[in-house]
Amino acid sequence: MVEKRSFGWTREHISVIGMGTYYDTMETSPDTFPGKTMPGSKTVVEGLKRGLELGLNFIDTAEVYLTEPIVAEAMQNFKRDDFFIATKVWPSRAGYEDLLRAADRSLERLKTKYIDLYQIHWPSRRVPIRETMRGMERLVNEGKIRYIGVSNFTVTQVQESVDSLSKQELISDQVEYNLLVRDIEADLLPYSERLGLAVIAYRPLSNGALANPPRKVREAMDSISKRHGGKTYSQISLNWIKEKSPALFPIPRISSRERAEEDAGGAGWSLTPEEMKLLETAARA
Repeated sequence: MVEKRSFGWTREHISVIGMGTYYDTMETSPDTFPGKTMPGSKTVVEGLKRGLELGLNFIDTAEVYLTEPIVAEAMQNFKRDDFFIATKVWPSRAGYEDLLRAADRSLERLKTKYIDLYQIHWPSRRVPIRETMRGMERLVNEGKIRYIGVSNFTVTQVQESVDSLSKQELISDQVEYNLLVRDIEADLLPYSERLGLAVIAYRPLSNGALANPPRKVREAMDSISKRHGGKTYSQISLNWIKEKSPALFPIPRISSRERAEEDAGGAGWSLTPEEMKLLETAARA
């Protein structure tokens, strides 16, 4: 089974590698998606099921991805309490009443009584964060969500979110992070570590660039792979993220059983400090 770690300041032990479910399904306007669902994909559902079997018990989705029904289908025949489901609300629904309705729709699409982690997908330009967090706290009080998170928030925006909560606490921020995109190391990552927040890393393979890495990175990964029983470029990239900080949780996109099995192989072992430095030097070259 895949190794687990505490998610932020909570006692929730979830898989260090999660399963992402964004498959380029957004319309030109995100407001066109209500009522729509992504066409069912047997390979995606089977991939998620295989991931759950292997212990990848953290699944990330969003209303705008159109994949909440697919996650619901994959969860059938599994115990709901055995895994951690995260979804997101689009900023156009960040107002108090809109947020409450959006959460109810996500619950219906996911066919579950509660959402483990409910995240604001992007900061809203028109709704004060205090209003959104008031709605989030109501959802927690009603038992519809367990934890509150944000996505694509800067340190300043995260701090404003923290300050806007009265009884609950923020648990996480979801941002882009990988061996080639490391901006958060300057401020957001150390800030999150100090506050005990989890950082969910999307695009952990840099949109596939690390599955077929640049020459210098490839050479470094080839030498590392030989020392670790033939680990793939993707597995090495995921391991680098999980070893970089105990706050980090990469969520590679799961598209098939094979991808789930490969991604699960990114955990259960550890790069050495020397190998970490080798990869980082190669990525900067």
